[in-house]
Amino acid sequence: MKGVILAGGLGKRLEPLTRITNKHLLAIYNKPMIYYPIQTLVGAGIKDILIVTGGNHAGEFLRLLGNGREFGLKHINYTYQKGEGGIAEALGLAEHFADNDKIIVMLGDNIIEKSIKTHVGDFAKQPKGAKILIKEVEDPERFGVPEIKGEKIINIEEKPKKPKSNYAVTGIYMYDQRVFEIIKTLKPSDRGELEITDVNNEYIVRGEMTFATLDGWWSDCGTHESLLNASKLVAEEVKSQK
Repeated sequence: MKGVILAGGLGKRLEPLTRITNKHLLAIYNKPMIYYPIQTLVGAGIKDILIVTGGNHAGEFLRLLGNGREFGLKHINYTYQKGEGGIAEALGLAEHFADNDKIIVMLGDNIIEKSIKTHVGDFAKQPKGAKILIKEVEDPERFGVPEIKGEKIINIEEKPKKPKSNYAVTGIYMYDQRVFEIIKTLKPSDRGELEITDVNNEYIVRGEMTFATLDGWWSDCGTHESLLNASKLVAEEVKSQK
């Protein structure tokens, strides 16, 4: 299985911090943000990783990460997303890299506490389809919200005013090779972007979506508040390990 980290976009909600650098290069306590998803994938046994970046600071990823020796990797792949066409458009750039293999996709601003190795192993055994990780949150209206019925997710609604559950779809997605066929059928949303929620809902319609609840804490870093929260969580974890 291969790993894809989506680290493009302009990070407008984090201005002025993102005026002179990519959001994913900002510090989360004592490391650049991009370090954390790389460590998560490597910790799950993923050794073949593609970073999708964009904007005016893409070259800084290469200067910072090189070929990934710091993470025990022999090589890191990079590709470039022009503009802000959405998460699904960014993922579509990974088709050649995936080469018909299953992939695990992680948003570059997702910081988690625990390993996802078990979840990745479960998906490796899954014959086909997709798998997402969800987490109970206090503000589900900020995220894609799953509607859960029994052991299945029956729909995902993006940033709903009246959430149908207290769970958020985290930025960790696992797909079979057909995800790229699905992306090619998508139409831009009202935001002018290809939405990853539309990809996930297509797998749900096909009856091929599984899910699991993420262990430990989870934080995105899309706002100043969540950026600060992520730094506090990581700081507490680092201090507890001393």
